[in-house]
Amino acid sequence: MAAASAPRPFHLSWFLNYGVDEWNDPWASGGGDLDGEFYVDVARTLERAGFDFVLIEDKVAISETYGGSRTHDLKHALAPKLDPAPLATLIAAGTDRIGVVPTLSTSFYPPYLLARLVSTIDHISHGRAGWNIVTSGEDLAARNFGLDALYEHDHRYEMAEEYVDLAVQLWDSWEPGAIIRDRATNTYVDASKVHTVDFEGTFHRSRGPLNTPRSPQGRPVLCQAGASPRGRAFAARHADVIVAVAVSPEEMREFRDDIRARAAAEGRDPDSCKVLFIVAPILADTREEALARQDRLLDNPEFAERVLVMISSISGVDFSSFDLDAPVPEEVVTNGERGSLAQWLRKGKGKTLREHARRGLDDGVELVGTPSEVAERIGEVMEIAGGDGFLITSPVNRLNRRYVLEIAEGLVPELQRRGLTRTEYEFPLFRDNLLAF
Repeated sequence: MAAASAPRPFHLSWFLNYGVDEWNDPWASGGGDLDGEFYVDVARTLERAGFDFVLIEDKVAISETYGGSRTHDLKHALAPKLDPAPLATLIAAGTDRIGVVPTLSTSFYPPYLLARLVSTIDHISHGRAGWNIVTSGEDLAARNFGLDALYEHDHRYEMAEEYVDLAVQLWDSWEPGAIIRDRATNTYVDASKVHTVDFEGTFHRSRGPLNTPRSPQGRPVLCQAGASPRGRAFAARHADVIVAVAVSPEEMREFRDDIRARAAAEGRDPDSCKVLFIVAPILADTREEALARQDRLLDNPEFAERVLVMISSISGVDFSSFDLDAPVPEEVVTNGERGSLAQWLRKGKGKTLREHARRGLDDGVELVGTPSEVAERIGEVMEIAGGDGFLITSPVNRLNRRYVLEIAEGLVPELQRRGLTRTEYEFPLFRDNLLAF
């Protein structure tokens, strides 16, 4: 009888918000200090556990969608929100191996500025930088940058296609080995290996080259979370990492198979594109206590309201205008994050809006139990999904120290004992660690 094959390991990453932590929880830092050190400490903990990267989410406006007022966003600490790029450099300086992926919008950053910024972070981190590509989804954000409203959803993706093409050309404007430091001729850079790009597109123009040298990875790791058909097409063409939400292993497999087929049609090796699914495990010493913790969280009316404020913010749809005790609305149109809204509404089919809101926003596959039980379930889920790993987020979308330690020092060792996640980093570069398995 043939021996059973060893399990295929998968990747782990963490979803950060550079804002207020779970400030009114006794295990948090109190929400009064926004210098980033709390998140550096979190990243160090995750690095010890072998996480591939931290993804730092961002929004560039205080939403006024829910109830037509910014009161709710401020009450629930969805603002303040600080710039993820400086935090990425702070985390990079405080760690050695974990990747750092700030979110930066193609709708508001000039391409040259963004390409230079992310290349700089890649240098500071010695090859551990990524870019989470978003087109943004809030009209209020557009008004902060002199626009009356965002461009139409699919048109934003057309603009982003060209944007990423230009960014890649700028990153490639320095050939490998351009810096020669030839003392005999007193030459620092071989000018023949630095090139203009003379990019002339429909939406963007840039002469180039970057005045930033080629970064350690050549170009940063590209992440994207498009769930709509247009978003999937974009991600399959450009992304090294795709983040998605699915509520069953079968949905995970369907999504991943679709992305891999699209990537292959683009001439890419499907294995070069990792699909990570959002999960929010709830752990305790016993399954009964884990279920009780879940109930305490979900039965809090403040939690349900916060979920509605959050989905209103990302979609541009005011969910305070709907009856909480009526079925979740089906026909809702948005120019915001279309895929995220459609997925959330689909998960709520057959429930009232109140019932659905108390289940959270990006809960994904339910993982509740002891570290051993959840590790076993995660292994089963990944085997069915055939997938590449998970992006872990807090069930309340805000951090406290206890939750991070429960995952990093409770769940991860159980995964490592099963051979499901790494016990050490194989390479110094972020991309190489992603492609290690």
